[in-house]
Amino acid sequence: MRLAFFLRQRGTACLALLMFMLPFMAYSEDMTIEFSLGANQGQHPIAVVPFKSETSGVAEALTPIIKNDLALSGVFRMVPTEGVANVPFTAADVKYPLWQAAGAQLVAVGSVVPAGGQFHISFALQDVAQKKTLTSGQFTVGADRARDVAHTIANMIYEAITGKKGIFNTRIVYVQKVGPEYRLQVADVDGGRARTVLRSKEPIISPSWSPDGGKLAYVSFETKKPVVWVQDLATGQRRMVANFKGSNSAPAWSPDGSRLAVTLTTSGNSQVYIVPAAGGSARRLTNSGAIDTEPTWSPDGASLLFVSDRAGGPQIYRISANGGDAQRLTYAGSYNVSPKVSPDGKSFTYIRREGGRFRVMIQDFGNNDSRVLSDGSYNERPSYAPNGQLVLYASEQGGKSVLYAATTDGGSRVKLAVINGSVQDPAWGPSSNP
Repeated sequence: MRLAFFLRQRGTACLALLMFMLPFMAYSEDMTIEFSLGANQGQHPIAVVPFKSETSGVAEALTPIIKNDLALSGVFRMVPTEGVANVPFTAADVKYPLWQAAGAQLVAVGSVVPAGGQFHISFALQDVAQKKTLTSGQFTVGADRARDVAHTIANMIYEAITGKKGIFNTRIVYVQKVGPEYRLQVADVDGGRARTVLRSKEPIISPSWSPDGGKLAYVSFETKKPVVWVQDLATGQRRMVANFKGSNSAPAWSPDGSRLAVTLTTSGNSQVYIVPAAGGSARRLTNSGAIDTEPTWSPDGASLLFVSDRAGGPQIYRISANGGDAQRLTYAGSYNVSPKVSPDGKSFTYIRREGGRFRVMIQDFGNNDSRVLSDGSYNERPSYAPNGQLVLYASEQGGKSVLYAATTDGGSRVKLAVINGSVQDPAWGPSSNP
């Protein structure tokens, strides 16, 4: 976590950052999804009926994935399907009075049928009150693509009800620590299909997605100092892009993918620089005697947010991508760090320390109103979902490290427990993930 950056001497910033991350490196359980907050108010009651033959031939049943996705959104409340007579598999099968009595406003039905070495998957979403189909689809895929179809179905259901694009085909990245080993892992947004893209005996921190979802920038200590690397996820090829004198940290991609904002100590204290994503000379962006760090771009690429202690304690500032004077954005609280701008550019999320608790906040650019999204005492590294409706962050609960996804209105929070080890530094990938 970057919170301790301001608690140590400027020349040891990255080491301080690493030390503060240690409380989050607790053991975690297998991936589960459970509601942690939300009183069902405003949620849409939906019954996702187990698809016909969904356990025959495909690696995973589809409906648990669909239900987990919809629960993650905070928009839906799952209605139990057990005990309802005449289980439907097509729209024509749905007995609307039965589902109305069960409390469902929506019913999703479907089937999985073998088709010449592949599988034909069909589904329909029914409106119980209007007795009509809201959306439907048919897919023919190999067994290894069934999980993708489940995420696509969840996206279609989400969009049919909210009018907004779903995010269930996106991925997340996080750093996992298992014993003495650090692992950079990429997974589906529900934690499925997790794969390790880098292993190291030295710390890995601050992973950041390229706008096209094909690359990751991150900081590795494998050369015994913090260096920024970029890695291609398809090929596994990686290269150093910031290995200047001193510390190289906190990479953030520009919206067009051509540049990285980074924090360097080449001048003695931490300052924000811009470097080409392919590597090259660094252009200094901030010029102060303070600690300036944790840059993040606005969606239009015209400005960046960053953290600075130039006013005493760490606060969030905005600066033009061409440099110049910085504008202070946070005033409430004495400790505000780790900003990320929303996809629509209307707000930003960050971490605020209040009474010893590190809380996930959202602040609107227009009126500067802020609200709390998180519970618990220790939270870090918030990032927006591509549709701007959820914020992912890492937390500590009962001595275990977990991931949470919270709706941006603060009304719902869903806990994700990550696989076999500790987890920190999560980041939500873009919609364009390949």
